[in-house]
Amino acid sequence: MLHRFRFCLLLTFGALAAAPAATAQIGGRRTMQFLDLPTNARLAGLGGVNVSAPAPNDPQAALANPALLDTAVAGKLAFSYVNFVRDVGQNSLQYGFRVKKFGTLSAGLTYLNYGTFEGFDDAGNTTGTFQAKDYAFSVTAARTQGPFTLGATVRLAASNYAANRSSAIAADFGARFQHPNQRLSVGLAVRTVGAQLRPFDGAEREPLPFDVQLGLSYKPEHMPVRFSVTAHRLYQFDIVYLDPDAPGKLDENNNEIKPTKKLADKIARHFVGSAEILLSKNFNLRLGYNYLRRRELRLENVSGGAGFSFGAMVRVKAFQLEFTRTLYGPAGGGSYLTVVSDLHRVFGRK
Repeated sequence: MLHRFRFCLLLTFGALAAAPAATAQIGGRRTMQFLDLPTNARLAGLGGVNVSAPAPNDPQAALANPALLDTAVAGKLAFSYVNFVRDVGQNSLQYGFRVKKFGTLSAGLTYLNYGTFEGFDDAGNTTGTFQAKDYAFSVTAARTQGPFTLGATVRLAASNYAANRSSAIAADFGARFQHPNQRLSVGLAVRTVGAQLRPFDGAEREPLPFDVQLGLSYKPEHMPVRFSVTAHRLYQFDIVYLDPDAPGKLDENNNEIKPTKKLADKIARHFVGSAEILLSKNFNLRLGYNYLRRRELRLENVSGGAGFSFGAMVRVKAFQLEFTRTLYGPAGGGSYLTVVSDLHRVFGRK
């Protein structure tokens, strides 16, 4: 049953990526990879990776970089729902608060449900249905001193696939510099440093999805747009995967030409670009482009917009509503909805 389930789960991840015939994949080598997924509409709208763009009202920003936890998140409650494909969905809840003589904190829970599967034994007999789920509980703390903010997040993660369970502990460390005179910020995040506490039955301990990310955000003085560029997977230069079994193109003599790795492609896969159109303090638009996602999820002859994401934010009194649509390819994409509520305003507290 376990082998059949793993096969079904692999198919689910394939649907999540919307890439049944993708040209390359670098995933699948680590456990708890759901910790890499963007949890809210804002981050998804910025291409899925951003460690520098300020988000003063969103406690979920700390899940991308702990140093993005702003003092303004005190009393803010954020809830996000993500529909990937079919019945694969994710929910996140995060609350921000302050502790005197300590700093700003946030705590929350992320829950990912892959849907319902039908189980079979080794003889092919049905054993009923079961579900596959991932969880992560996180606590973030951050302090600001002058133009610098330092932060850290501790995560306890667990996976429950039928009767097979696994757990892990991980930490994120972040730093951000905010220029005192210009709208320029630089962020650095070292993500998912930790270990698997309990491996899956019959398996050895596997590494977590470690990453190092460095980004810059800048808003020109007389332009209502904030631009961001983020470099990720900085611990490994070559992240290009070429399938050795994929057929190559034929030259004029019908000789097969296998694709080769190019330096420009190796470099470009590390970068994510985005733009926020700041129409007013209560309304803005977002556009993101993730080159790695596009290269991995596009089909051979059609891209289906893979790698692009777009969204919007509307603020009405004590509520901030955000929506993002991410494109994975011809098979579709994911929809993100985030609601941020200022509980101090809702309950009339100062």
